[in-house]
Amino acid sequence: MKIQFFGAVDGVTGSRHLVQIGGERVLLDCGLFQGYKVQRERNWAPLPPQLLDVDAVVLSHAHLDHSGFLPGLVKAGYRGPIYASPATCALAGVLLMDAAHLQEEDARRANRYGFSRHARALPLYTRADALRALAHLRPLPVGREQRIGRIGVTLTPAGHLLGACSVTLAHGGGERLVFSGDLGRDDDLLMPPPQPVPRADVLIVESTYGNRLHPAEDAGERLAGIIGRTIERGGKLLLPSFAVGRAQALLLLLQRLKRRGAIPIELPIFVDSPMALEATALYQRHAALMRVPAREMKALTDGVTMVATVQQSMRLMRSRGPSVIISASGMATGGRVLHHLKAMAPDARHHVCFPGFQVGGSRGARLVAGATEVKIHGDHVPVRAEVSHLASLSGHADSDGLMDWMRRLRNVPRQTCVVHGDPDAADALRVRIHDELQWPVRVPELGQTVEA
Repeated sequence: MKIQFFGAVDGVTGSRHLVQIGGERVLLDCGLFQGYKVQRERNWAPLPPQLLDVDAVVLSHAHLDHSGFLPGLVKAGYRGPIYASPATCALAGVLLMDAAHLQEEDARRANRYGFSRHARALPLYTRADALRALAHLRPLPVGREQRIGRIGVTLTPAGHLLGACSVTLAHGGGERLVFSGDLGRDDDLLMPPPQPVPRADVLIVESTYGNRLHPAEDAGERLAGIIGRTIERGGKLLLPSFAVGRAQALLLLLQRLKRRGAIPIELPIFVDSPMALEATALYQRHAALMRVPAREMKALTDGVTMVATVQQSMRLMRSRGPSVIISASGMATGGRVLHHLKAMAPDARHHVCFPGFQVGGSRGARLVAGATEVKIHGDHVPVRAEVSHLASLSGHADSDGLMDWMRRLRNVPRQTCVVHGDPDAADALRVRIHDELQWPVRVPELGQTVEA
């Protein structure tokens, strides 16, 4: 068995792990690099030829740092199948088309306003590229082994996001490689806890929160306090949110706060993200996969104004009076949220609250760290609005959660590779695995091949 790591080994994003097992070559995930510029520029580098010469791609879930480069892979010449859970296939259709649209819009804006350093800015990929990639998706049933060539593939629910799964690759009755994917929390608002896998000879485990524990706070109470302070100032609350998963969790929290009288029942709530509208409908259709009662999922958007068009979004941006606006993207890297941020950041009455993890180098991470100015669409915008971080809404298992999931394995893996974490987080989890479990463990380097 050989594993070559082409992403998510010196940071959280760009998940791409090439596995050779049983004579088959399988690419686990094909994600975008996000965050710091030096990492984002990897998206534009020529693809290693090994990634085009694979027999299959298997996705752990639909988040763009795990699926977002699929259009680039197909554009570069990949013609094989892309396997994922049915819900992941559905979400990928929403996420990839939106990502392509944003790529096209960013290129158009750069060319129109002269932001590009090149003669003509081009999108990383287009909506036509995304459609071609989506045509390669093949849904796999969850919970039972399926044959792909000479290996068996099993998807095990991982919490974290609708459709998210850990991936087990098995050769014959023997060798088993397990890729955790992104693991969810036992106490997630929407998703059930991640299910264990029975055995792993080789384990690839994420470490996004490998060096920290979730704060012991009630996210609802904290959000109610933020809303109360903002209303008193006559301001608006902007929640930059991932359109898939996080937006639905925020709606659930806000509906529960209204029902118990913790925030005014007449407080206007807006969701300004076409992708969030589609994703919310998908979550409601897949309510059986949630830990939330179906009736509550059905009522998720009751009394909420869903903003569909650009014109409606612009009117909302100019509106006055207290309100809550949920808009994508979650780290303020693009999309409609930037227009709201540009309008609200200079005004001290307003509040910008980032719910969940912020990748280093992103606009959201800089704001959470206390930036007094932020660059948006080429303009330097002063930040006078209150900025906060609702870290307790993260959808990732923390360090204890990761360790608990690994302890449920029935055997000791002969090799564990820690990925999907910033260097300090990955190494902190490596140390815990070594000290507490006494497992052979390493943090691989970009491009490194591990034989196990």
